Amino acid sequence: MKKNTNLLFLIYLLLTISCTTNKQVDLIVYNGKVYTVDSSFSTAEAFAVNNGMIVEIGNSQDLLNRYDAVEKIDAAGKFVYPGFYDAHAHFFMLAEAMDEVNLVGSSSFEEIIERLKVYQRENPEKQWIKGSGWDQNLWPEKEFPTKDSLDKYFPDIPIYLSRVDYHAALVNSAALKRAQLDSAYFVEGGLISADEAGEPDGILIDNAMGIVQSYIPKAESNVLLKTLQRAQDSLLAVGLTSIVDAGLTTDQIDALKIFYNEDSLVIRDYAMVAADPASIRQYLRSGTYESDRFTVRSFKLMADGALGSRGACLLHQYHDAPTNGFLLQSPEELDDVIRRLANSNFQVNTHAIGDSANRVILDSYGKHLKNPVDRRWRIEHAQIIDSSDFHKFSKFHIIPSVQPTHATSDMGWAADRLGTTRLKTAYAYKQLLNAYGLLALGSDFPVEHYNPLYGFHAAVARVDENGYPSEGFQFENAISREEALKGMTIWAAFSCFQENKRGSIEKGKDADFVILEEDIMSAPADRLRDIRTIRTVIAGETVYIRP
Repeated sequence: MKKNTNLLFLIYLLLTISCTTNKQVDLIVYNGKVYTVDSSFSTAEAFAVNNGMIVEIGNSQDLLNRYDAVEKIDAAGKFVYPGFYDAHAHFFMLAEAMDEVNLVGSSSFEEIIERLKVYQRENPEKQWIKGSGWDQNLWPEKEFPTKDSLDKYFPDIPIYLSRVDYHAALVNSAALKRAQLDSAYFVEGGLISADEAGEPDGILIDNAMGIVQSYIPKAESNVLLKTLQRAQDSLLAVGLTSIVDAGLTTDQIDALKIFYNEDSLVIRDYAMVAADPASIRQYLRSGTYESDRFTVRSFKLMADGALGSRGACLLHQYHDAPTNGFLLQSPEELDDVIRRLANSNFQVNTHAIGDSANRVILDSYGKHLKNPVDRRWRIEHAQIIDSSDFHKFSKFHIIPSVQPTHATSDMGWAADRLGTTRLKTAYAYKQLLNAYGLLALGSDFPVEHYNPLYGFHAAVARVDENGYPSEGFQFENAISREEALKGMTIWAAFSCFQENKRGSIEKGKDADFVILEEDIMSAPADRLRDIRTIRTVIAGETVYIRP
């Protein structure tokens, strides 16, 4: 009897030990359909998180049996993806736009005037009126506005209104007076538009914009932080956990270093330094910078302007105007900068819209890059590519960083600028994917909306928010849903040297993920833009949960 009692006690002891030695973790997510976006694009039910990192992936019951978690998230059969990564965005511009006059979608210049009047009534303390988002292509006359109408209603307060692409601005006489700009003159890489008398008519394009912009007062640090946090809240609410900040001044970078060191911001930010001569000198001396959530290891070059404002540099004249556009710097100046940066350990990412600008940059990259596979240099937008240049993305190992919503936003007027022949090799995302092997997908917010599912929808369906055109705009350049999801997760992370840290739900990676109410991999295309985020998590911490 004593022998049996001892045996029973031993069994009880073993059971007790096994029940009390489960590994402790911070979080278990279970009962979901988890798209890991690993190398085999596998799915799972659950994963465990500790110290902000994923420690195991498996089925729900097994993980719940083997781990004791401080927090458990029952996904309730919903759909879990790696945190979405916007590979080309403008955080500060979005934050500023939220405090300015919203001109997006205005159907006439008269509507702009009305929006400005409302804004001034609601913000009488403003010393400048700023706005953004106007697009003359949406107006009946499709012509650039001038300062005359602004002067009629706003003769005293300076006004600065950015075009939707942020490559042109409309200003009034009060703003021109503040900037002491009373005559039009040549600006390399820009244009001061003039009337018949040779006086500025209020339109500034590309490099000319800074003449007035530099006189606009900058926000105090505490105000700036609040606007960035408000913008961040909007990004987290749509599942974004990482962004690429495409071109920051040294002052903006210094501000972000402080905010991140104080833990005042949570979204991960991979910053490109705006490549002016002073910032190049400074960062070539100081080197790259990396913390857990903020990274500075790349430069942003600007080759040309935008197609909508006819600043994109084309190989042949615009279809609707006797101009080829222009480069923002001479080919020699661009080549010299690229040569210098090729001898550093910085990544280079260049804005190139027109087919001429893309050729200049591709050839300069290829000329100066040694071991290009390891450098991961990028072309931002890669919007219009001559058919003879696609192979250079593979030859020189250049990553195409594209924004799918540009195709569906521009499709109504792009043929006017390019004609039908050149249009066939514009917004050619599938062709670029085939040329290089991956795409980094972004939104270019606030030029486009920051919701990554808008870009996902545009990439796979090639239609706008109304489902137009029903057959898809140049549908041969649509990409698959798997490719689109990779483009805004693991491929975006790869384009920032971060594929070993994030971009997929795998053991040893940051626990950045998003839970959606419907499955973007199978939902009807006309549902994609309306699917809502249930929860957004960064490093195992919930940073957004739907009310």
